[in-house]
Amino acid sequence: MTNRNSIGVFDSGYGGLTILKEIVRVLPEYDYIYLGDNARTPYGTRSFEVVYRYTLEAVRKLFGMGCPLVILACNTASAKALRTIQQVDLPRMEATRRVLGVIRPSVEALASFTRNGHVGILATKGTVASESYPLEIEKLYGKEAFRITQVACPMWVPLVENNELADEGAVYFVRKYIAELMTADPQIDTVILGCTHYPLLRSLILRYLPAHVKLVEQGHIVADSLKDYLLRHPEMKERLSTEGNRHYLTTEKTELFERMAGLFMGEELRAEQIEI
Repeated sequence: MTNRNSIGVFDSGYGGLTILKEIVRVLPEYDYIYLGDNARTPYGTRSFEVVYRYTLEAVRKLFGMGCPLVILACNTASAKALRTIQQVDLPRMEATRRVLGVIRPSVEALASFTRNGHVGILATKGTVASESYPLEIEKLYGKEAFRITQVACPMWVPLVENNELADEGAVYFVRKYIAELMTADPQIDTVILGCTHYPLLRSLILRYLPAHVKLVEQGHIVADSLKDYLLRHPEMKERLSTEGNRHYLTTEKTELFERMAGLFMGEELRAEQIEI
């Protein structure tokens, strides 16, 4: 079914496909296995313990399929599970394998976008509650470098996953959360979309975001960061298979996944249903 030594890409649902699409654009030669835990989505409202357990199960599944490198293409999983997996589980489980997330690369790129240091984060409740972005920003740049304002957008993922991108509800909730963010800090000049589902709402977000505000999407940032990581870690690069194959796995019915995933990837695809 799959090539050994593929790059694993995990998300709680479909959002990680926006990351995979950009990674494939930048690094088309590698083999990829995408795993969406659609049967248990969303992760954004679940506890730290549950997200960690679900994410670890998915990582183990991808390791079992031969992936030496797994990307958590999900902000909630990156926020609630990545550090524990890296520091506690990997050393005793798969010491030669690696798990990377999407928050660190986004934070590393932040300084190249903002001009005045006022930054907004639009994310799920889970990512906002974790304080992962402010903590990572403080760790990298110091406590006083940026003013960070976060707003949770709990309705955006359901709107995307129900393909209601142009409905009145989408307009209402996009306007609502952006107004909340800009009211909290009118000086914001950069907004990070801290959930991989949100790029599908991009045109609507840009309609209501002030024109001077830079909208930062994670896909190309994560893709460029992965390319750099492989250049800096030739031992990992040499382990990865390069036949340009992609395989899609879901914990939900394949018919639903294929229909929705095609929307994210912009092409028809075939998936396999699995249990993790």
